[in-house]
Amino acid sequence: MNTAAPDSTPDGTLDGILDLVAIGRLGVDLYPLTSGVGLADVDTFGKFLGGSAANVAVAAARHGRAVALVSRTGDDPFGAYLRRELTRFGVDPAAVTPNPELKTPITFCEIFPPDDFPLYFYREPIAPDLTLTPEHVPASVVDARVYWSTVTGLSREPSRAAHFHAWALRGRTPLTVLDLDWRPMFWPSPQEAGAVIADALRHVTVAVGNREECEVAVGETEPTRAARALLDRGVELAIVKQGPRGVLAMTAEESVEVPPLPVDVVNGLGAGDAFGGALVHGLLAGWNLERVLRFANAAGAIVAGRLECSSAMPTTQEVEAAVAAGAVAKEER
Repeated sequence: MNTAAPDSTPDGTLDGILDLVAIGRLGVDLYPLTSGVGLADVDTFGKFLGGSAANVAVAAARHGRAVALVSRTGDDPFGAYLRRELTRFGVDPAAVTPNPELKTPITFCEIFPPDDFPLYFYREPIAPDLTLTPEHVPASVVDARVYWSTVTGLSREPSRAAHFHAWALRGRTPLTVLDLDWRPMFWPSPQEAGAVIADALRHVTVAVGNREECEVAVGETEPTRAARALLDRGVELAIVKQGPRGVLAMTAEESVEVPPLPVDVVNGLGAGDAFGGALVHGLLAGWNLERVLRFANAAGAIVAGRLECSSAMPTTQEVEAAVAAGAVAKEER
């Protein structure tokens, strides 16, 4: 784990060239400590750092990467908790600023393995992370080796303007990633989301999403057609997650598909973020595409087999062991 966050100043700016700058959703996850029980009957919860962008940042930091998050919280005890947790996980929180007019959002989930994990977001009237403005975007997004944003951050203003401002600063620098993290509760309609995503794709070089998210983004659910449609929009690397069928990655030169790593699912939430942090690590390491995908798949499988998200993110050694074990199991079959 990267225990030393990069040097930062207390005014919200970040110093030095970072491996990853992520921007977007940050909040407190309250997860039942008992699975198979609805929220009406749950008595005890665990409290964890949450939010897709934050989880990806934590996941990348677990692989020793120098990472920062750009986001906002409420000016309250939960906000202090999140900034403290980011520091503990090795993520620089200097660009995570409090909004004194709002409360830090919380998210509840229900856990019905293997594939039903309803989420209940408490983010009204607006979440602090959606009040990011262009002024909150640090200049370090220009030089970050990877810049990661999500579709959720495009769902409201002024956050949408902040995201496009950051992309304008980067000028479509390689490894500018958009996670097609489309969540219907944050948007008036899939059509409005699709129009905004279409504009966003003109500014990024990597797009990552599942089949349903690809349908909103480019109108395709069949993985190969979806990946080609993303490439047609100008991205250099398109990654389509297919659930039990594994994951497909495509560039102009190659197409790679790898199967999933078998796992007994405890909580599927956070697996995609673990995939994202591992993807960042593999791309920065310069691995070939197949190795990157197998590593990212294994990271996601590990977190799917655990209750929490952020604190469940695996180390590089854990992921490599899972990849090796998966390969051995395949050979034995």
